[in-house]
Amino acid sequence: MGKFISIEGIAKRYPAPGGGQTAVFEDLWLGIGQGEFVCVIGHSGCGKTTVLNILAGLDEPSAGTVIVDGRQISGPSLDRAVIFQGHALLPWRSVMGNIAYAVTSRWRAWPRAKVAAQAQRFIDLVNLTGSEHKKPAELSGGMKQRVGIARALAIEPKILLMDEPFSALDALTRGTLQDEVRGICTATDQTVFMITHDVDEAIYLADRILLMSNGPGARIAECVVNALPRDRTRADMHRHPAYYPLRNHIMDFLISRSKSFAADMAADYDPRHPPVVKPGIPEPQLAPALVAEGGPARRSGAPSF
Repeated sequence: MGKFISIEGIAKRYPAPGGGQTAVFEDLWLGIGQGEFVCVIGHSGCGKTTVLNILAGLDEPSAGTVIVDGRQISGPSLDRAVIFQGHALLPWRSVMGNIAYAVTSRWRAWPRAKVAAQAQRFIDLVNLTGSEHKKPAELSGGMKQRVGIARALAIEPKILLMDEPFSALDALTRGTLQDEVRGICTATDQTVFMITHDVDEAIYLADRILLMSNGPGARIAECVVNALPRDRTRADMHRHPAYYPLRNHIMDFLISRSKSFAADMAADYDPRHPPVVKPGIPEPQLAPALVAEGGPARRSGAPSF
């Protein structure tokens, strides 16, 4: 199975004071399988959002390319939906109007009834039934973000790109939305690339967690495979024997190893094949395809790509 998303040697550089260039990140390579949920964690300044913007077609790499579903991306596309930290709703449109606007952008020839049915389907999925005619000013922060999520999913994108979409919400609302997004993405086999600073959020949602070293000159330091079962729940994931080894491994990277990665980088580090680790599971239990490709085993034992 081929890579659904292939990030091939991308870099982002800016002019440096006094001449030359500063590389935010350099020579990033990554493959993501269709239906895979990938989270990226790293300190501010490592270029996480820039990578997401390049995937969205909102920015261009200084070097390298990105291939999605066999085609090089050259700009924004309705095949790639973005959910930002802010909801960015149209204030003069209702919940239904905001989502219907996205649907008509995707399918211009659809009759009004079909557009409304598509919008209603995703309003129901994010538990906003009954709020269809409310304007953004009448909604709580969590409800606004629900509308943003429904709007992104209603166009049935090939890729969902999320830039810390829950970071501004209170803990209870954040947890509820994480549950809803996880359920929807699992049910629809949605491919997701998400930025987060929340370690437990990444463990709960992701199939793989990418650890980025500090910028400038950031790299993908490790591809960490989530050994927890895919049908995990929030209430019991901490009971799994791999949970604390996984969490401790990520925290150790963020606290110490991320700072010294460039100095400690092994001579055999290959940016095309960043190290794959699976904390909490003995190495012999790693499938050969997993070690070679850097992705989790998927349904029916198939590799992710």
